[in-house]
Amino acid sequence: MISKNRLAVAAISAGLVTSMLGMGAAQADPVGAPSPRAINGVGSDTTQDVMNQVANDVAPGGVKALGSWNATGSATITTKPGCTLNRPNGSGAGVTALNNSLVANDGCVQFARSSSGVGATTPAGLTYIPFATDSVSYAVTSTSGIPRALTKANLIAIYHCDPTLVGTGPNWDITPVLPQSGSGTRSYWEGQMGILDADVNANAYPCIINGSKNGQLIEEHSGTAMDDKSIEPYSIAQYTDQSNGLVIDKRGRTTLGVIDGTDPQLSNGNFSVKRNVYNVIPTSKVADSTYASIFVGAGSLICADSATIVHYGFGVNPNCGDTTSHS
Repeated sequence: MISKNRLAVAAISAGLVTSMLGMGAAQADPVGAPSPRAINGVGSDTTQDVMNQVANDVAPGGVKALGSWNATGSATITTKPGCTLNRPNGSGAGVTALNNSLVANDGCVQFARSSSGVGATTPAGLTYIPFATDSVSYAVTSTSGIPRALTKANLIAIYHCDPTLVGTGPNWDITPVLPQSGSGTRSYWEGQMGILDADVNANAYPCIINGSKNGQLIEEHSGTAMDDKSIEPYSIAQYTDQSNGLVIDKRGRTTLGVIDGTDPQLSNGNFSVKRNVYNVIPTSKVADSTYASIFVGAGSLICADSATIVHYGFGVNPNCGDTTSHS
């Protein structure tokens, strides 16, 4: 018998497929006039696709203002004439690129996409503005012996490399995986698992595959490098978009797990591993009329584009446009 939860997942997926028929996929990197865009952003892989589409939608006075650059692609990007930089891959790299541009006062980067909030090492003078919500679950391969339903305590034990705490079930042979350094999903998942990035990098948890395998980066929200022993975090919005063909499918043979008995659906408010996703701007620009009209407040152009946010698998954030989170 098919469970009600599984039927709900199928219904949600069918609804998303239907909605996609009326809305195309976003372009990678800014395309079309004007070039360059006035406000260029880099960073998170998690939110690049939704923000690429938002950038195509947001046009104050009929002119597209945002340029959203993918996390991966060519080695360098040129956001404006004289502004060529290494392509920032991930939330941390995006925030660093924004801060570097502010320090240099070169006008090359004006905002960063981030799937994690303000951290202990976040540079001063930045405001993290939530625009959507996302959930994160764990992914395993379809042929793995790892259970498809775990408690959060199980997952914490797994990422602490402590097999005695995993549970009373079978003696699972598990290799926990973290995506590349600088990933917002990596940072968020470490927080949920109660581990510190510095400790991971110091090999305090030797069972963890730390951001690369066989010399290749493990990109967030990509299951192509996973084997039957692997377990890794995965954005539900990204998994949904990939499974429905809205963006490039990088899932490989992965399937999502259930945490604490609750399916990882964006529409399920009871799912415990849920986060805000942000656009990061200089705090000095919060009161700037151009930035404010696009980013700030529930009536901002980004918050008003809720149809695109939902179409890309994210949840509407009740605090969209809030500016109280800053470094």
